[in-house]
Amino acid sequence: MLNFYDCLIFRQNMVNDDKGKKFLELIDEQNNLQWSIIEKLIFLINAKWASSDTQNELESLVKKHSTLTKELNSLDENNSIL
Repeated sequence: MLNFYDCLIFRQNMVNDDKGKKFLELIDEQNNLQWSIIEKLIFLINAKWASSDTQNELESLVKKHSTLTKELNSLDENNSIL
């Protein structure tokens, strides 16, 4: 039978596991966004910045990336990389 202390440690490990999983999911999403941003930048450079649709898409991707980065940073409260 688990005592109170063991239950607290078990719960903390569960929280850390959940935070770790969330962290990895966000890192993967951030990586995909970064590649999408690079793709849009390359397209715009090749098109001599002549596509307002792509410029808007790029702006949206950068905003998503910023939001995602803030969420990632909030998971690592103690700057310990979890």
